[in-house]
Amino acid sequence: MEVTITAEKLTKSYGSLKALDQFDLTVCRGEIFGLLGANGAGKSTAMECILGTRKPDYGTVEILGMNPFTNRKKLYERVGVQFQETSYQDKIRVWELCQVTASLYKTPRDPKLLLHQFGLSDKLKVMVNDLSGGQKQRLFIALALIADPEVIFLDELTTGLDVRARRDVWNSILKLKEDGLTVLLTSHFMDEVETLCDKIMILKNGRTVFEGTVNEAIQNSPYDQLEDAYFYFTEEERKNESI
Repeated sequence: MEVTITAEKLTKSYGSLKALDQFDLTVCRGEIFGLLGANGAGKSTAMECILGTRKPDYGTVEILGMNPFTNRKKLYERVGVQFQETSYQDKIRVWELCQVTASLYKTPRDPKLLLHQFGLSDKLKVMVNDLSGGQKQRLFIALALIADPEVIFLDELTTGLDVRARRDVWNSILKLKEDGLTVLLTSHFMDEVETLCDKIMILKNGRTVFEGTVNEAIQNSPYDQLEDAYFYFTEEERKNESI
């Protein structure tokens, strides 16, 4: 299979805290790859170092055969990004933001079709700041797809969405995978991971403690559920353990 994302020995420290330690990653075209771990495990640092928005202390990265630092402009014609916490200018309407985003790319997808796909067709004239949390999350995913990317990075994909909206977003992502899109995502929702991810990596204190499929994670633990296997690898306290 064609490799689209590689990271080798990525290391990043903040003072005495080593947020990422000898991190290796390989993601192939058409895969949905999930990064899992508790808050502070290194997921966001890994994503930022891979994207080139944060410089690692050590290690190398390639996306679509390009260095995200030296080939930034060319690369970002082919990459979409949705961060969990995204800030845009005040007093901008949904449609204005879509138009501005589309203007950054040579061959963007039709923003109106994407807004329809994510249930936002009636929000064109609404200020972005007036959207609900779930509506903003759907908008940010749509914006990440305007570039018509080959690779997309999704940070906490469905945070703030209700059950129906989550399912709709999952179905949209699975359809994009069928079209050959490569997806690297972070998530805290095990049902989401089981539904979407071909492979997963579990991080703890900046280091990889498991990499493989969901079934392999379960098989390599004493448990038969992904959530329990996750707690086994991270040595976090399992929810409702005393119940």
